Amino acid sequence: MPRIRQADVDEVKARTNIADIIGERVALKSAGVGSLKGLCPFHDEKSPSFHVRQQVGYYHCFGCGESGDVYSFLREMDHVSFTEAVERLAGRIGYTLHYEDGGAAPETSGRSRLYAANTAAAEFFRAQLLSPDAEAGRRFLGERGFDAGAAAHFGVGFAPRGWDGMLKALTAQGFTRDELVTSGLVSTGQRGVYDRFRGRLVWPIRDVSGQTIGFGARKLFDDDQGPKYLNTPETPIYKKAQVLYGLDLAKRDISRGDPRRVVVVEGYTDVMACHLAGLTTAIATCGTAFGTEHIKVLRRVMGDDNASGEVVFTFDGDEAGQKAALRAFTEDDRFNAQTFVAVAPDSLDPCDLRLQRGDAAVRGLMDAKVPMFEFAIDRKLSGFDLATVEGRVGALRAAAPIVAEIRDQLLRPGYERVLARRLGMDPTEVRNEVERAARGASHQPAARRETPAVDPATGAASVAPVTLASLPRTADVAVERDALMGALQYGHQVDQTLLNRALGAPFRTPGLDAVREAVAAAPDRTRAGWVTDAVNSVREPYRSLAGELLMTPFPAKNEEGALTSATDLARRLILRQLEREKQELLGAVQRVPAESDGGRALRVRLRDIDAERQRFAES
Repeated sequence: MPRIRQADVDEVKARTNIADIIGERVALKSAGVGSLKGLCPFHDEKSPSFHVRQQVGYYHCFGCGESGDVYSFLREMDHVSFTEAVERLAGRIGYTLHYEDGGAAPETSGRSRLYAANTAAAEFFRAQLLSPDAEAGRRFLGERGFDAGAAAHFGVGFAPRGWDGMLKALTAQGFTRDELVTSGLVSTGQRGVYDRFRGRLVWPIRDVSGQTIGFGARKLFDDDQGPKYLNTPETPIYKKAQVLYGLDLAKRDISRGDPRRVVVVEGYTDVMACHLAGLTTAIATCGTAFGTEHIKVLRRVMGDDNASGEVVFTFDGDEAGQKAALRAFTEDDRFNAQTFVAVAPDSLDPCDLRLQRGDAAVRGLMDAKVPMFEFAIDRKLSGFDLATVEGRVGALRAAAPIVAEIRDQLLRPGYERVLARRLGMDPTEVRNEVERAARGASHQPAARRETPAVDPATGAASVAPVTLASLPRTADVAVERDALMGALQYGHQVDQTLLNRALGAPFRTPGLDAVREAVAAAPDRTRAGWVTDAVNSVREPYRSLAGELLMTPFPAKNEEGALTSATDLARRLILRQLEREKQELLGAVQRVPAESDGGRALRVRLRDIDAERQRFAES
C-alpha cells in the first residue's frame, strides 16, 4: 500500500488533541499546569501515574514506563498498524490524506463511508428498540435475563418489520444506495433495494477498535422465512473469518489478565451472559467456525508469545458442540497459549446457565475446564465399550491419531500415558499405535501437515537434524540425556542386566528414544566398536544427536565417578519405569472387581513393584 505523505502525517497529529483521544479510554483530571493524569491503561494501578501533556501531544506513565504520541497510543490500545492509526484520525477530523504516488486513496475514502454507514445504522437500530413495534425484541432479551442496561451496553437494537425503514433513514442522512449496498445493510432483488435486516433483534459487530463494521440479527417472528441468525455479508470492512464479536469489549481485560485468558463462546447472548457474570474476556465468532484468522487476531490482542496464556472454548455437550470442539482442536497448536474446553452442567450454554443457576455458575466454568487434548481423547473414547478387549482396541485406534497430532515433544508422551490409563492398556502398546498413526498420512488433517524440505541435489525430502541444543530444557530430558551419555561412553563397564532393564522402556523425548532403541538393540556392548555401530544405526534425523551424546564430556571428575554415575542413572530410569507402571496399574485396579482373579493379580503386581522400588532405591 502507498505510504502516506509525511506532511499529512504531521498535519493530522497537529490537528488532533491527544487528550480527546486518550480521554475516551481514560478518565483524565488536572495534574497541574498543562498536565492531565489518570489511571494507566497499560497496567493495573490504584493511584494515577499516567500523565498526558496535550500541548506537546505526548503521554507517559511513571509506573510502567509506557510513552508516546497519539499514533503510538492507538497502535498499542487498538492493535492497528501505523497507517491505520493515521487514517483513522484523518477520518475523525475530516482530513483528506495524500500518498506518495499522488492523490488521495479512493479505497480509504470508501472505507470511511462504510464505517460511517454502519455507525449510523447502529444508532438507528438502537433507537428502534424503544419503539412499540420492538416489544417482541425487548421480551426476547428479558426472557434471557438482559435488561435495558445490558442492551445499551452491548448496543443491541431492533430492525423494523417494514421493507425500507432503515434505507429511508440513512439516505436522508446523505448515504447513497450504492454505499448501503456495499456495506451489506440493504439488499437488491425483484422488489428493488430493501433493508437486509427486518423484524429482527440486532447486535452491532465491531472491530477491535470499537468501530461498527456489521451486524448479527436474530429472527423474532414466525412469518420470517429467513435463517434463525442472519449476518452482514462479506464487505470491504467486514470479513467474518477475522471478526470476533465482543473483542472490542474484552480486549482490555484480556491484555491485563494474569494469566491472559480468552473465553470462546458460540453466540451473541452467550457473550453477553459471560460479561455480565464477570467473564469479561468472552468473545464469539460471527456465523462461521473458529479458524486460523481468528487465532491471528487473538494472538495480537493476547500478546501470545509464551505458554502462560489460556484460551478456553465453551461448547454445548451435544453432538454439534462436540464437533465444534474437535474443529477447534485441529487449530490448537497454532496457539502458544494453553487451550482448554469447558462444558457446562447439563450441556447448558452460558446464557441458559446464567438464567438457571446464576452468575457464579458461569464463572465456575473456568474451574471445570479440561485441556483440549484430553477433551478430544475422551470424546473419541465415549463411543466404545472399554469393558471389552474389542472396545479398548477400537478406542485405541480411534484416539491414537489425536495423540499423534501433538507436536510438543514433552506433551505427547504425557498424553500417551493419559490414553493408556483411560484404556487400562500397556503404555508401550499405546505408544506403538500412536507412532503408527503419526506415520500414516491419512490420519493427519491436510491443513496441518508439514511440507518437508527438499534436497536440491537428490530431490529427496530432508529433515533438519536434532541436536543436544534443540532438546527441551527439563529435568526429565536431562535424566534421559545423561543416562544415554553414560550408556554410550561407559556401557561396556555397566552391569549389562541393569543396563538392559534401564533401556527396556520408551523414553519420553522422541530424539533420545531413537538413540535408546539403537543402544538397547546392540547385541554385545563388550565388543570393540559396538558403540560406533549403534550410533550409525540410529534413524534420521537423530543420528547426529547420538554422535553428540557419545562425544560430549560426561559430567564426572574421574573414570570411577563416571561409572558410578552411569550406574546410578540406569537405576533412576528403572525407578521411573516402575513408578509409571504403578500409576497405570492403579488406574486398572479401579476398573477390575477387587475379588476377581484379575483384581488379585493386579494387587500382587503392585506389591512386587513397591518391593522392587525399595530395592533399587537402597542399592
